[in-house]
Amino acid sequence: MEPPSGTALTVIMVCLTVATGMLDAVSFLALGQVFTATQTGNLLFLGFGIAGQGGLPVLATVVSLGAFALGAALGARMESALAARRHRWFPVALAVEAALLVAAAGAAWDTGPLRGLPPGRRCLVIGLMAVAMGMRNVTAMRAAVPDFTTTVETRAMTALVSGSPLGRDRRLGYGSHVAGRRLFSVTAMFAGGLLGAGLLGLGTRPMLVILLVAVFIAATAFLVPGLARDTAQGQ
Repeated sequence: MEPPSGTALTVIMVCLTVATGMLDAVSFLALGQVFTATQTGNLLFLGFGIAGQGGLPVLATVVSLGAFALGAALGARMESALAARRHRWFPVALAVEAALLVAAAGAAWDTGPLRGLPPGRRCLVIGLMAVAMGMRNVTAMRAAVPDFTTTVETRAMTALVSGSPLGRDRRLGYGSHVAGRRLFSVTAMFAGGLLGAGLLGLGTRPMLVILLVAVFIAATAFLVPGLARDTAQGQ
């Protein structure tokens, strides 16, 4: 009923973190200086925009923040209800996330650049992606893999440095074997952003990048039950 444990779950979380980096590359570079997953940045952007500095969008940021909160609420209700009924909440949550991203790709489908979309459609794309990322945060928190929120890397970066020979803080992992996991987490986000930006730079349509991520997440959802069974049988 739960997600797989051990290495299999860590690999899944690494892949989901890469997917997040790709989606934020699309939202920031193609939708106009707004994040759909990294809401800390959006809170700052909203403050900058209200102050009239930097030419940052206010409406798109408000849409992303509100849709993210909606996704978190819906994800919490759905996943807790599934868990209470002893259903497989983890793959279902990933499947719903993938469906929302497919809808976002469909809403973004156009021959021109996404920034040229009518404001209503652009906000719809941002909103659908942010709802998906709000649900993802709930999924990651419920999975509770240390150092893997899949959307925020500040804590993982802090723990990586503080628990390394540079920081030597034993309360934060110095002398243990957690550095590798933290490094994977931080590197995965960087790799996702690099991959997403690289695909856009090569001329890949932004909606195709969103669709690629959706297909990948759907495939992960399909594989999770088998991985969970293998994990249970190996214990």
